[in-house]
Amino acid sequence: MASFARAERIALCDTAVSLGPAAPTLCEGWRVKDLLVHLLVRERRPWAAPGMFLPPLAPVLRKAEAAYTTQPLEALAARLRDPKGTPFALAPIENVVNTVEFFVHHEDLRRAQPGWEPRTLPAAAERDLWRTLKLLGKGLVRSAETPVVVSNGTDTATLRAGEEPVTVTGPVGELLLFCFGRHQVRGLSFDGPAERITQLENASLGF
Repeated sequence: MASFARAERIALCDTAVSLGPAAPTLCEGWRVKDLLVHLLVRERRPWAAPGMFLPPLAPVLRKAEAAYTTQPLEALAARLRDPKGTPFALAPIENVVNTVEFFVHHEDLRRAQPGWEPRTLPAAAERDLWRTLKLLGKGLVRSAETPVVVSNGTDTATLRAGEEPVTVTGPVGELLLFCFGRHQVRGLSFDGPAERITQLENASLGF
């Protein structure tokens, strides 16, 4: 059975092709094709990816992107669907690096479309996402400026310590997406001082 990371890779590609290159995503300024180009540069030309954050390297990034933007969406999806020839072809690397990457970006495709609904995730996938949320969560909520605790209804994790925290409770996938700064989430409840809840909801979460 394919890992959740590999399953999400394939599902993301299928969703992208079904939507078409110009469909919107939750990533500001990116259409479906732009998102696939980003993922391919990240995997196939990783030396160019820092150009997203470091202006001096932006020309390197643009050159890497240009190698893909002229190709049709179906060709990009076919290349992304099969990680052969990259480190991600190895399941342990794929699982560590891509479980969250493909889940979040798959939802960026799904939730930008009208009529979207949350998915019911496999229990093993929820465990993987919960582990990742506990690992990355402190960085994701660093801009919140209020203590934050997350709960999946069974376990809790303190992402930002302090008195009178905001406790966010809900499904693991929704918690993770919220902490990555996505507002198209459902099934979350917030408990804590009202002004701190408002502060958290308005914070620029994510990396």
